[in-house]
Amino acid sequence: MVSFELSDEQKMVQETVNSFAADQMEPLMRECDEQNSIPEEVISKGWELGLLGGCIPEEYEGFGEELSTVTGLIALEELAWGDLSMALHLMAPSVLAISVLDQGTEEQKKQILPAFCGEEFKAASSALVEPYYNFCPSALRTTAVNDGDEYVINGKKCLVPLAQESENMLVFAATAPGMGFAGVDAFIIPVSTKGVKVGEREKNMGIKALATYPVTFKDCRVPAASRLGGEAGCDFLRLLSRSRLALAALAVGMSRRALEHSRDYATQRIAFGEPIGSRQAIAFMIAEMAIEVDATRLLAWEAAWRCDRNIDFEKEAALAKNYAADMAMMVCDRGVQIMGGHGYVRDNPVELWFRNARGFAAFEGFVMV
Repeated sequence: MVSFELSDEQKMVQETVNSFAADQMEPLMRECDEQNSIPEEVISKGWELGLLGGCIPEEYEGFGEELSTVTGLIALEELAWGDLSMALHLMAPSVLAISVLDQGTEEQKKQILPAFCGEEFKAASSALVEPYYNFCPSALRTTAVNDGDEYVINGKKCLVPLAQESENMLVFAATAPGMGFAGVDAFIIPVSTKGVKVGEREKNMGIKALATYPVTFKDCRVPAASRLGGEAGCDFLRLLSRSRLALAALAVGMSRRALEHSRDYATQRIAFGEPIGSRQAIAFMIAEMAIEVDATRLLAWEAAWRCDRNIDFEKEAALAKNYAADMAMMVCDRGVQIMGGHGYVRDNPVELWFRNARGFAAFEGFVMV
């Protein structure tokens, strides 16, 4: 039976991360967006929460016992409540780390995971999205061709977070084109590998504080041992579904903050002698925003609950992520409307949330839970 009551541990995680988000992230949200950067101090303090290290078992120098997807969603929601760009920066290494933890060989786990359990933030990247209008995760144009004890990788990626400062990145490529999700594998590739070229930082509409880059692979040769899961390869759809759940949780967190801001404004803004929130047109919008936020959270939690019990969850994860993308746009757009003309002013955070929300339709593989 599904229980909606959080455990004591989950409540502690929720309270701890929310406190950090309120004290350290939200006050700097606008400054980071304007300056296109995040203070290292904030990332360091966020890393000290141990959200990623707490997922990694002690045998790999972590301090976690098990990987709880539901608990991960709770933490991600609170991070995004503080700021989406900072949350994505802080958790970008999770794609490599959790993919290796979930499906890597024993050698890959011992080689990769300890780096994410130290006191200092360890940047790592992932490359999935490609710069084509018809990009589809199950039909990647980036290819990995087997050549003896090596794979030769060719292709282009975009929206690769932290590519310039990362030591390793997890690159998704087609090993069997035309086979759909079953024909996609992941490779652990050092950014310094010959044939890997990181381009200039991209200029994005939203998540401006998160550094993303285009990356080109030209005749990039990597050892066969760098293939995630070894000879058996990986279950790409499972990894993608974990990423989709993480993105859904982030959308819930950011949208929840937009809802709270809009609700408070409607309560305090007086027009014609009464709060604008007392008017049905505004009240109904806020009610619909609240419904959508809670509905998305429950969709994601259901999929996470299934994942934690090794029940097929791929369909549920896809539903949650797609619903979350629409929900975030609707909630943040309503927020702008409730503010009236002031919602279009950059001093008001709703315009920032609106720009960030537009990206959820394009985000794939940015973070993992």
